[in-house]
Amino acid sequence: MDTALSRNWERAVVTGGAGFVGSHLCTELVARGTAVICIDDFSTGRPENISAVRDHPDFTVVEANVTEPVHLDAEPDLVLHFASPASPADYLKLPLHTLETGSLGTRNMLALARANGARFVLASTSEVYGDPQQHPQSEDYWGNVNPVGPRSVYDEAKRFGEALTTAEAGAHGTDTGIVRLFNTYGPRMRGHDGRAVPTFIRQALDGDPLTVTGDGCQTRSLCYVDDTVRGILAAAGSDLRGPVNLGNPAEISMLELARLVIELTGSRSSVRFIDRPTDDPAVRCPDITMARGKLQWEPRVPPRDGLARTIAWFRERQSP
Repeated sequence: MDTALSRNWERAVVTGGAGFVGSHLCTELVARGTAVICIDDFSTGRPENISAVRDHPDFTVVEANVTEPVHLDAEPDLVLHFASPASPADYLKLPLHTLETGSLGTRNMLALARANGARFVLASTSEVYGDPQQHPQSEDYWGNVNPVGPRSVYDEAKRFGEALTTAEAGAHGTDTGIVRLFNTYGPRMRGHDGRAVPTFIRQALDGDPLTVTGDGCQTRSLCYVDDTVRGILAAAGSDLRGPVNLGNPAEISMLELARLVIELTGSRSSVRFIDRPTDDPAVRCPDITMARGKLQWEPRVPPRDGLARTIAWFRERQSP
């Protein structure tokens, strides 16, 4: 049984609740009987992501930027801070907003949690490990990050958010947790967000060449969004401070992924190799020993099945 079921949340705040992972969290929490306040400035989130719960009596949308103090009428007992541009296309376009969301936004949401005696969970990322020299990556690895490279606005925003969350717990005793998410994918991703899975699916469905960067040997570890959400709520329901890795230890190269997407879509697309981005990690694979031991969590959805579900979602929304 998931550890998350040991706590029954009355009211949760989900920042970035109209984003990809945030919207799935909102949907699952409402299904579990928790009232949800979704806070989003819609800079990268989309209203259609929350259409399934928009009219639910236990769901409220507050359009606000978390870099400014947010005043709520209701008192949450859970704060899930998931606001942040997360895809390369977004954080490269919104560098200062990304840094401010990870710093000022984290500070404001920690203050909200502290004022209400709420559990706080920070969404961090495997990007805190940078281009890792340890493989697979465990939580005690400090990372190999370029602090002034193009990806640094996202990497360092999350690293600072982790430091701030840890300091808050030590200074004020706030009930905090940190989850490091690895390469989550699934329905509600945007086809042009710059991440490999939606990019490859969009290109395959359009019959375009799949653009693989470098020689395609670099690896990622794909975790289906339903599994990621289970892990997040398991961490929220525990007393684990973390950080804790949440991801799928089944590693796949980008060239293998491209070929699998072509197979699953039945596309006639070819593969085209393009230049690899600056500071692009060569490998990415989580050590999930802590999640297995402390949260009794591990991913259940194999990449082939998760990709098939994601492709079906994209296909349903493809223009004639």
